[in-house]
Amino acid sequence: MFSNEDLMRSWNLCKINHRFKEQTMRKLHQKIDSSNIHFREKFKKKSEVLLLHSFLQKFPDLNFENLTCESPDFIIQHQNKKIGLELTEVINHLEKKKIESQLNKIFREAEIILQKDLKKLQGLYLIEIDESQAPEALKNKEILLKNLLFSIKNLKPKGIFLKIKKIKNEGNIFISFNPEMNLFEELCSEKIKQTIEKKNQKYPLYDSTLDECWLIIVSDMSSLASKYQYIENASILENIASPFHQIYHLDSLFGSMMKIK
Repeated sequence: MFSNEDLMRSWNLCKINHRFKEQTMRKLHQKIDSSNIHFREKFKKKSEVLLLHSFLQKFPDLNFENLTCESPDFIIQHQNKKIGLELTEVINHLEKKKIESQLNKIFREAEIILQKDLKKLQGLYLIEIDESQAPEALKNKEILLKNLLFSIKNLKPKGIFLKIKKIKNEGNIFISFNPEMNLFEELCSEKIKQTIEKKNQKYPLYDSTLDECWLIIVSDMSSLASKYQYIENASILENIASPFHQIYHLDSLFGSMMKIK
C-alpha cells in the first residue's frame, strides 16, 4: 500500500529539477483530489502526473480536460485538438526490481526510526549504493539498516552506501536512490520498441472520439531498475510502426525527451 509519504517523496525528487512548476502541479493534484474516484486511483493519478512534469515543461500551452479517465490516462487540449495521453513506464533492468524493493523497505524503516530526530535531520537524502554488494548485504538487514542510519546521521557513507547527498526539505525525512545518471547506464532501444508494440495492441480500446492519441514512455530516474544515461541503438526506433499519432520517451526528472514518432 502506498501512502502520502511516498507521494511527497516523489514530489521532492521532482523539485531537483529547478524548472519544476510546483504551483501548476499543485493545482492538478487538487483537481484530482476533488474528483469522485477512489483514493487509490487518486494516488495513482497524482503519481502519474508527477511522472509527466518534465513533459509538461516541453508543452506549456496544453490544458488538461480530463485527469481521471482511463484508456487513455489523460485527455488534453492542445492546438485546438482533443488529444489523449497514454502513459507507460519502461523498465531498464527488470532483474534489479527485487533488490530495489527490498532496499526501499529498509529506507522506509529508517525514515520511521529517524523521526525522533526530525528537527535536526529533516531533508531529502539521495543515496548511491554499491549494487554489486547489495544482494549479499540484504542477507543481514539489521546491519544494513544500522549502516544506513549511521550514514544519514553523520552524512558519512558506510557499508554498501557509497555516497550520500542531503537536500533541504522542511517537515519530513525522505530517503531515495540518487537519480544522477551513471556514465555506463544504457537503455536498450529494444525495450522501448517492445513497450510500444505492447501498447499498440491496446490502441483499439482507447477513446475513438479523440482527434489524436499520444504515447508517453517514461523512465523513472529515481528507480534503480529504470534510470539510464543514454539510449543504445536509438536508430531502430526511427521508423517504428504504431497507430499512435505521436510517441515520446522522457526521463521523469531531468527533462531529457526524445520524439520517436
